[in-house]
Amino acid sequence: MSEDSRYEAVCSRDARFDGQFFFGVTTTGIYCRPSCPATTPRRKNVRFFPTSAAAQGAGFRACRRCRPDAVPGSAEWNARADSVGRAMRMIGDGVVDREGVSGLAARLGYSARQVQRQLTAELGAGPVALARAQRAHTARILLRTTDLRASEIAFAAGFSSVRQFNDTLRAIYAATPTELRAARPEKPSRSGPAEAADGAPGASGGALPGASGGAAGVPLRLAYRGPYDTAQVFDYLARRALAGVEEMVGAPGARTYRRTLRLPHACAVVEVDERPGDGWLECRLRLTELRDLTTAIQRIRRLFDLDADPYAVAERLGADAALAPLVAARPGLRSPGTADPAELAVRAVLGQQVSVAAGRVLGDALVTAYGEPLARPDGGLTRLFPRAEDLAGAPLTELGMPEGRRATLRTLATALADGAVRLDAGAERDRAEKELLGLRGIGPWTAGYIRMRALGDPDVLLESDVAVRAGARAAGAHLEDSESWRPWRSYAMHHLWNAARPPRTG
Repeated sequence: MSEDSRYEAVCSRDARFDGQFFFGVTTTGIYCRPSCPATTPRRKNVRFFPTSAAAQGAGFRACRRCRPDAVPGSAEWNARADSVGRAMRMIGDGVVDREGVSGLAARLGYSARQVQRQLTAELGAGPVALARAQRAHTARILLRTTDLRASEIAFAAGFSSVRQFNDTLRAIYAATPTELRAARPEKPSRSGPAEAADGAPGASGGALPGASGGAAGVPLRLAYRGPYDTAQVFDYLARRALAGVEEMVGAPGARTYRRTLRLPHACAVVEVDERPGDGWLECRLRLTELRDLTTAIQRIRRLFDLDADPYAVAERLGADAALAPLVAARPGLRSPGTADPAELAVRAVLGQQVSVAAGRVLGDALVTAYGEPLARPDGGLTRLFPRAEDLAGAPLTELGMPEGRRATLRTLATALADGAVRLDAGAERDRAEKELLGLRGIGPWTAGYIRMRALGDPDVLLESDVAVRAGARAAGAHLEDSESWRPWRSYAMHHLWNAARPPRTG
């Protein structure tokens, strides 16, 4: 995309490009998202940046009107399998905060200097600057949504000192923590967090033992780009919800998805509402450890596929005559990911060669037998999904399935526990799929399904899937022509899965 094209997007306030690039105004020292409602600056006064961190590094402060740091992430990082894409996914998951740049470099297989050079050359900012921008956004959320002391927020957001916290907020927002907290909006602006922690709509249950953010938790508004088919996503999750770990409450159109999360420092409970706001989903997070906030947000975003680019998907898939009616009927269809890649892999094995309902029964039995009980149940949520190390040597006799599949489950759990198979945010997709296929009992369908959901690959097509083939026949689509659907074949597959299900109305 040329700079002239970017400027045209700014002039038209085109929200399709929010998160794809940012622009700074040299006369004000402010940087914005393309859809900023402020008066359009002259072209000669505009500079473009690939990331908010690059704009901050160039000395620009975040606009208080459009809040560019709160936009959806770029779908490019989900589509890209190279080292830059992997690095961005890991930085989003909090790897730099937990392990430093050296830890990020080790996971990528490069030196810290090489990683710095690659990211700076392509994104205009290195890993420290990218993580810093993320920490600042997390801190702003906590300042606006909790009554925690600024010093507590500083360390929860990942800052190494209160001084660093104060200096960063002044540099990025031109405001002190006290001023940011005092500026809580009476009406929440697009894509930003809710006004206050308490009284978040739809909150239920008590806080986790030691939970932070109040009984209702930390309220968030999770931004997405373009149309979003909430009914499709919530139906998909409801059909697969495991008792004790997940639950779907409320009537269709006004449901709330709830689940437990196992995070780097502790556990959490998340709630996401089906009824969308103006470009966001309402979410509440009850965290045992506030340090997990950034990681939790990113994992929920992956589960709900909130960083997708529905415009690019519709443009590519809509060009196929057979898929065009499906795309038109379901604008904003998403390809749900997962909040826990290891959990998803285990559930994929449970779902081998059985229906979704049968796989769910097996999952319920697994959670009941091996799930870790919560210290205090929260509504229908009573357990955490079993860890891979807890399943590696388990007999699994509680599961009504052949011994061969139980052996496959133990083999997979062992590989995940000892690191022989990596499914983290920065895993190399081709390598992970090859490693999975090397495990006895895991074939192309299972490996491909894990690649799509656990690794967030938007370009997976399970051609052997019975439902995919049935959907293709119903739509008149030819799977042999699927090369033209790249790099969005995962979305094509969801359209085919839903081909026999008309969109919900009313």
